Amino acid sequence: MYRTHNCGQLNMKNVGEGVMLSGWVQKSRDLGGMTFVDLRDRYGITQLVFNMETDSGLCEQARKLGREFVVQAEGKVMERSNKNPQIPTGEIEITVEKLEILNKSDTPPFTIEEDTDGGDDLRMKYRYLDLRRKVVRENLQLRSRMAIEIRKYLSDEGFLEVETPVLIKSTPEGARDFVVPSRMNPGEFYALPQSPQTFKQLLMVAGFDKYFQIVKCFRDEDLRADRQPEFTQIDCEMSFVERDDVLAAFEGLTKHLFQTVKGLEIEGEFIKMPYSEAMSRFGNDKPDIRFGMEISGMSELVKGKGFQVFDSVEYVGGICAKSCAGYSRKQLDALTDFVKRPQMGMKGMVYVKYNEDGTLKSSVDKFYDEAALKDWAALFGALPGDLILVLAGDRDLTLKALSELRLEMGNRLELRDPNVFKPLWVVDFPLLEWDENTERFHAMHHPFTSPYEEDMELFKTDPAKVRARAYDLVINGVEIGGGSIRIHNEDLQRQMFDNLGFTKEEAQKQFGFLMSAFRYGAPPHGGIAFGFDRLVALFAGIESIRDVIAFPKNNAGRDVMIETPSTISEEQLDELSLNVKVVK
Repeated sequence: MYRTHNCGQLNMKNVGEGVMLSGWVQKSRDLGGMTFVDLRDRYGITQLVFNMETDSGLCEQARKLGREFVVQAEGKVMERSNKNPQIPTGEIEITVEKLEILNKSDTPPFTIEEDTDGGDDLRMKYRYLDLRRKVVRENLQLRSRMAIEIRKYLSDEGFLEVETPVLIKSTPEGARDFVVPSRMNPGEFYALPQSPQTFKQLLMVAGFDKYFQIVKCFRDEDLRADRQPEFTQIDCEMSFVERDDVLAAFEGLTKHLFQTVKGLEIEGEFIKMPYSEAMSRFGNDKPDIRFGMEISGMSELVKGKGFQVFDSVEYVGGICAKSCAGYSRKQLDALTDFVKRPQMGMKGMVYVKYNEDGTLKSSVDKFYDEAALKDWAALFGALPGDLILVLAGDRDLTLKALSELRLEMGNRLELRDPNVFKPLWVVDFPLLEWDENTERFHAMHHPFTSPYEEDMELFKTDPAKVRARAYDLVINGVEIGGGSIRIHNEDLQRQMFDNLGFTKEEAQKQFGFLMSAFRYGAPPHGGIAFGFDRLVALFAGIESIRDVIAFPKNNAGRDVMIETPSTISEEQLDELSLNVKVVK
């Protein structure tokens, strides 16, 4: 036996008991006649006490313990004279009678504390040590708890968990595939799934009307805070459903997680906001609705007044920041520099201060008198003390810049409360989007997304206006998941492939198995996939999904702990019938 209790378990009820604990040395304090050691495991910390007067040999042994030594301690639970209310075991300590070193440790490359001195790269290299830190460990515990609740909820709702293959067919539509060479089939390759999309549709054809899976997915794309080359989805599909049936099912799951994991009740149905409305009001398709400051288009109001900047562009729009009329010139210049960054693409910014005395001061006073500026203020619902910020340019680019400016002001004004959660559904996305590089339309979601029947004629006249029966769940400006009602008819699926520029041969080669399945009674079906990593990060109150994954990759897609990706031997390459050519 290595332990009778864990290091977060003992309290005043255990005083007088003989116990045995095992764990890691968090730190030790030598106070002359007494030595105190904090013993840690994943459950908590318990203080061990060694007394020079009662057992000098044991105390000397304790003084030689280094950080992260693995030890076993046997002794009696006693009440602490100097209690620590910051930890659950802070009222007791263990007077040690026997100590055994189970394993020594080198000095760790960084301190195993909540506020560590280790940088990102160092902690990634020694991730197994970083995982000992409470703040990181709690993220993984949260992830585990959420996975359990998801399985419980969906199982209770009649969903069946089914595993789908990891070695599949490459279907290069969307992000790049990770490919795996086949030794038994020289010159041929598997792909790792970007999602189980076709398999979950085949499960619907097979009659499994409620499927789910917490599944690994893989995409070879550039990384950022909310992306990893391998990530986890809560993947779901349902048969004989319309859009609102799917939304209701997964609105229920979302509310269940908030209630059971965070103790929060989210009342009422989630807002359903059309994509076009999200873009015009918030400038993006994942709006943060915890605060106002919505975008207002003002092209008709400001054009034709002789101000060439506004007259020469496609779109003029702005936001109104409450109680910011007191912004200094330095603060306004900083905001101008913010929108002029290369990734924003704006050439400048116009402002209007609605002063407390009711006067209006603008950077374009030469072209717009006070009466005109009052019309601006009326458009934005501005009051004395407010600040109007205006951008102009290409419509899509300007809306994107206004969205970023809105979020920046939301941060500066502390309007994005991390303890407030505002979910909504963004619906009615465009089915297609134009790709300038290939000069053809691509599916905005994937080629199995069903269009609205009433928009079908637009395929011939204006394909960009065809709406998809697609939907995204957005919480606090983060896209948590997305899905759609699928095409289940072979003729419509072929038409979709035609509109996407697939030849019959290409469609048959990549998706022939699915088209064949549709001939055998495919039911109407639809589904959704939640980004599990993003959802856990949202619940943990952090931005990077890397912090909720046990062994993540860095921004270059490398695991610096196990040093991969790496080269393989010539023998392995020969077995796979491969030659490597490095293109610089």
